Amino acid sequence: MDSILVWKRYCRIHSSVKATIELPEELLERTRIAAERRQTSVGELVIEGLEIILGKEGSAGSTAGALTRLNQGYHLGGQPITRDQAHER
Repeated sequence: MDSILVWKRYCRIHSSVKATIELPEELLERTRIAAERRQTSVGELVIEGLEIILGKEGSAGSTAGALTRLNQGYHLGGQPITRDQAHER
């Protein structure tokens, strides 16, 4: 009975979708080595990294707050230019 509880506690149940990504060869090799050291797969390592990054973003502010900031825009100084001025460059 205890082994079932332990299994449920540590087992991630999630649906997954296959995705193809392009990585520089050096990064892929480093990722494979890191996965081997941790005795896990490259896919699990990528999932773990994404969860860390997305978790940090979630703690920095809500999605709604991020969308509000994006919609408001950021003042980067200078004057806005017209479409024609942008294409002259």
